[in-house]
This record gives sequence, C-alpha cells and structure tokens, in this order.
Amino acid sequence: MTIIWSGMAIGAVYALVAIGYNIVFLSQKTFNFAQASLMMLGAFITYLGIVVLGLHWWLVGIGAAIIIGAIAALEERIAIRPVKDMHNLLVTTLGASIILQGVAQLIWGGEPYRVPFFAGDGVVEVLGGNVYPVEIALVLVVILLVVALTQFAKHSLVGIALMGMSENREAAQLRGVDVRRFAFLAFAFTGVLAGAMGLFVGPKTYAVATLGASLALKGFVVLAIGGFGSLSGTLAGGLIVGLAEALASRYIGADFANLSVFIILVVILMAKPTGLFTRRKERTV
Repeated sequence: MTIIWSGMAIGAVYALVAIGYNIVFLSQKTFNFAQASLMMLGAFITYLGIVVLGLHWWLVGIGAAIIIGAIAALEERIAIRPVKDMHNLLVTTLGASIILQGVAQLIWGGEPYRVPFFAGDGVVEVLGGNVYPVEIALVLVVILLVVALTQFAKHSLVGIALMGMSENREAAQLRGVDVRRFAFLAFAFTGVLAGAMGLFVGPKTYAVATLGASLALKGFVVLAIGGFGSLSGTLAGGLIVGLAEALASRYIGADFANLSVFIILVVILMAKPTGLFTRRKERTV
C-alpha cells in the first residue's frame, strides 16, 4: 500500500500540470508548455519563503500565487498574444519554459532544495501503508480542485463562457463574449494555481531547476490518456501514470518506469485515440 500511496501522490502532481494544460486548451485551443516550469518556480518561491525568509505557509502560498500569476500573465502578453499562427504558440510557450528553467538554474543552481510541508513531514500509517502527510494532501487537493472547476464550468457565467469559447470561439464572440479577455484570465489563473500548488508540489518533488522538464512531459501524457479538454480525465490519467511509474520502479526496475508509462499510453491511444474521457465528434457531410 505504501507504493500505491506514493504512485497516487506523484500522479496527482502530474494531474496538476495537466489541469493547467486543459484550462489553457479550453480557452485558446493550444497548450502552455511552460505550465510545468511555472509550477517549478512556485516550488522555489515556497522554499524561499518558508526556509529562507521564515514566513508563515499561508502567506507564502498567497505570495507565490500572486508572483507566478503575474509571470503567467506576462507570458501571455509576450509569448501568446502577438502570435497569429496557433501552431507557433507551441514553440513560443516552449521557449518561455526554457527561459524560466534557465533563470531558475542561474538563481538556485542545479541542486535540489528540500521544501518542508506545513502539516509536518512525519510518516503516518493509512490503510496499511506508510505515507507522508503531503502525499495525502496532494491526492485530496487534486480531487477537490477537479470537482470545483467542473462545477464552476457548469454553473458560473465565466465557466459557461469559457466552455462556449472551447466549442466555437467565433460564435462565442458573436454572443458578446470578450474572448481575448477571458483567455487572458484563464492563462493568468493557471499561473496562480501553479504558484499556490508550490506548497504541495515542493515537499513531494523538492525544488530543483530540472523539475519543469520532467513534469511537462508526464503532464502531457496524463492529458493524452484522460482526453484533451476533460478535467475529470486528468484524475484518471494521473492515477494511471502515477501507479504505472511507481509499480514499474518497484517490481521491474527504475529504468523501466518511463517505458511502462509510454507503453500504456500507446495502448490506450490505439484503443481510444481521443483519450478515455473525450468523445469523438462526428461531422455530417
């Protein structure tokens, strides 16, 4: 059960990245490959606030959310808005990710920094397995976040507008939706989310400059498995990827963990190319 908890926790981290991908995808029909790097910066700011400055964890969480949200908003202005071709956005956001990783490398170097969890770092026993409090918190936070965002998308005017944009951007604009403003707010929100989640991601992964690259790829795998645009799919995708990685590392070997994940990805996409929770749209000609 210890391995199961560990796999679920790391899968929750991947799911957090995939949630950010999905929010941007729903609003702009593209992916922000810098999402994982924003989360990496959130972990570093959490380390800086709690360990170096000795601030209260809740104050650090608010500060990290504001700072990373501002960085995401700046990225949208520089790397997203001026670009006319949607295909080029993948390149510009990837460039933004590389820049953020380079900045982190220059400031903090390549060594990992341990980030303490505000609820304690002692091991507890749950359902017969040893688990850290941050691992339980990660699983619960991701579930609550997906439920909250799903309800927000269904029952709020902003959420309905964003869903309308994802279906037909031009039609939403004709109905009076300020698509550029809503896309900007969605992009900034993913930054706020990445910063706030530093309180949970940092204690699990440590703060390290290479974190963005590893999380970006696994987050995209989670997204592909669950289905593009499906928030609930991120839960299933994160669970599958996290458990596959943990079980493969334990019973086959750490060298085969990534291979196992991508084999599962290929099998799922062969059976259902759109992902587990996305339906294929048929067009009548």
